[in-house]
Formats: sequence, C-alpha cells, structure tokens
Amino acid sequence: MLAEYPIHTALPATDLERAKRFYADKLGLTPESEGPDGLFYRCGEGTRFLVFPSGGTASGTHTQMTWNTPDIEAAVADLKARGVVFEEYDTSEVKTINSVATLGQSKGAWFKDSEGNMLALGQFDWWVNSQLGCHRKTAC
Repeated sequence: MLAEYPIHTALPATDLERAKRFYADKLGLTPESEGPDGLFYRCGEGTRFLVFPSGGTASGTHTQMTWNTPDIEAAVADLKARGVVFEEYDTSEVKTINSVATLGQSKGAWFKDSEGNMLALGQFDWWVNSQLGCHRKTAC
C-alpha cells in the first residue's frame, strides 16, 4: 500500500522566517506554498519537502535529506559561492577532500541549514548506470 503513495521529507525549524531566508539566499529555493503547517518546496522530478515550525531542535547528527546531483563538485562550488558552509570529515569511515567524500561508487557532501538540519548532496553514479543498463564500474 505505502509503495503507491508519494513521500516528502519534513524538516523542523525553530525559526521559520530564518529558515525561509536560508533556503532562498543560500540554496536559491522559494516555497511552492506557505501555510500554518510550514513551507513546501518543490525540487526535481516532482519531489518536495516541508520545513515546519517546531519547538524542538534538530540533532544535526545524521543526514535528513539528500539532493541527487550528476556533478557534485560543481554543485558544492555553486553553493559555496552562495555562502553555504560544508562539513569536513577526516575519520576512518569518511574523509572529505574539498568538502566531497568518495564512498565506494558514490560521493557525498554535507551541510547544515539555519536550523541545524543535516542536508546533503549525493552523486550516485552506480544507480544511474544501473538505470541505463550499464554494469561497468566506470561511467557509461
């Protein structure tokens, strides 16, 4: 049953106006709709997410939403030019170089919004290749 219904991510905001400014100024996004329940944003391929007013604070300790991008380095550079500050990691599991981590056949980059929500960019070449019928480890 649930596989038939669309989904969206919901991100808490302790200050909805501050969050709205962050998403506009730093990410270049404007709400598709605004209401007492929050701000709905539309992104690629009909996906959307909600930023809703909340008295609680985001933990910011795990990825809460990821934008899939075909060129993560270009997307990171664009967002940095807009003032987005990316997380840098140097652990045994994740090491970023210029804010981008290579994780097997995927790449990731993480940043927090104004409310402390951990957001990410992802480049999933293995998935794209599988959708195109490619089964090599290099891009098709």
